[in-house]
Amino acid sequence: MTEQEAVEFGKAVGDLTRQRILRFCCCTPKSVGDIAKQVEVRQPTASHHLAILEKAKLVERDQHGKVVYYQVNQERMANCCGALMMNLAPEDSTTQAFQAHCCEC
Repeated sequence: MTEQEAVEFGKAVGDLTRQRILRFCCCTPKSVGDIAKQVEVRQPTASHHLAILEKAKLVERDQHGKVVYYQVNQERMANCCGALMMNLAPEDSTTQAFQAHCCEC
């Protein structure tokens, strides 16, 4: 992960609304309408935040007809978090354990 990618990752997850979105759609695909309702924002606001998360490749988009579903890209999230750990806390035992199991960082 480059320094710029780390900054973009930080910006993407550094917003409370986006964190709430990520928590809500972490395990199963959710529609934009369901996401907006859950995080208590208007649908255009949810779409704005989802576009930022999609640009950072932290969510995957799947369209069925007119309905768009989003789900967290678990692999990308883990790789980004792991890369930050290795860059910012390389001596920590948790980081070292992660690094032993990570091939892409």
